[in-house]
Amino acid sequence: MAAYDFVAYDERGKKKKGILEADSARQIRQQLRDKGWFVESVDVSQKQRSKNTSSGGFFSPSLSVADLALVTRQLATLVGSGMPLEECLKAAADQSEKSKVRSLILSVRSKVLEGFSLAAALKEFPRAFPVLYQATVNAGEHSGHLDQVMNRLADYMEDQQQIRKKVQIASIYPTILILVAVGIIVFLLKSVVPQIVTAITSNGTELPGPTKVLLASSEWVQNYWAHSLIVVILLFIAGHLFNRAKERRIRTHRLLLRLPLIGRISRGFNTARYVGTVAMLTGSGVPLVEAMKIAGQVVSNLEIQGRVARAAVSVSEGGSLHKALTEAGYFRPMMLHMIGSGELSGELDAMLQKTADAEDRQVQDLISTLLGLLEPLMLIVMGGIVLVIVLAIVLPIMQMNSMAL
Repeated sequence: MAAYDFVAYDERGKKKKGILEADSARQIRQQLRDKGWFVESVDVSQKQRSKNTSSGGFFSPSLSVADLALVTRQLATLVGSGMPLEECLKAAADQSEKSKVRSLILSVRSKVLEGFSLAAALKEFPRAFPVLYQATVNAGEHSGHLDQVMNRLADYMEDQQQIRKKVQIASIYPTILILVAVGIIVFLLKSVVPQIVTAITSNGTELPGPTKVLLASSEWVQNYWAHSLIVVILLFIAGHLFNRAKERRIRTHRLLLRLPLIGRISRGFNTARYVGTVAMLTGSGVPLVEAMKIAGQVVSNLEIQGRVARAAVSVSEGGSLHKALTEAGYFRPMMLHMIGSGELSGELDAMLQKTADAEDRQVQDLISTLLGLLEPLMLIVMGGIVLVIVLAIVLPIMQMNSMAL
């Protein structure tokens, strides 16, 4: 059976869209005619996008982190209830309110009905289900505990979504504050300042230094704002093109790790994500070396990614995880001590998760602190700039009054 997207009109002429499963498009048309509907079109679901699916092309179907977390939780609950897998997928598709998600799940179900395992079916949609997801499901199927593994995977996906949401929410106010501050300053320099300064200079009075600087800034904003914007865009494009080569991106990422605050956040975020992913995979039955290789793909910093890849090779040659990560660098001593303790006690999975949770909390606290400091800092900077503008306007007025006396 395959999934088909249809467009039809009911008895009242109301347009209907949806997804149905059948062996052919003819069966879909017949089902709709039996309802008394006029059929406009019936197409294979995801037809255009699935052309590039096997290679992970740009037009292959994808899911957001929130949608993937929700689908995973639904599947974990349904699989745990003892329902057959194809029925679980059908129920999950019926529960989805988004046609894109529903179509994708039904496409996966079609693969399962053809005899594919769930992990093999997910591999057909690499942009929707990343390698980490596929490997975890594959481990669950081989261990016979798919429901438990899906629950663990759902917890992991939801935790990642919560972390991302917290950072996004915390950054909304500072972002709005910066935009408003920049907008007010540009408005003052472009509209208010020229009129006031022109009125002051009309009598030929010599302007003080701050006022001259303010006037020059105002003229620059009026005459060259478009040029400045183009230069900024060109610099951004040049930076993007410069970093297209992997070797250059590695150097850039290495430089970011050396910066005081940005480097600390990047190290903490990437190491916590790596250790947490290894913990989730090994706890789901994936071998440690394979888990390390897969977890390396979720590391966004290429410098750290290369180091953990070498650590996986070291472990595959018989080395301990604690020693391999110590040689990799970038992992804080507390994390390494906890991992070493977990290896000695035989509770590596639990200790890895505790390590990741502790590092996540520290990174979130650091980000929250920085964003919290950014708000009063922006108010101070904005107030200082406005004060300079006011002084530059008031000084020539005071000078004129003193000359009049």
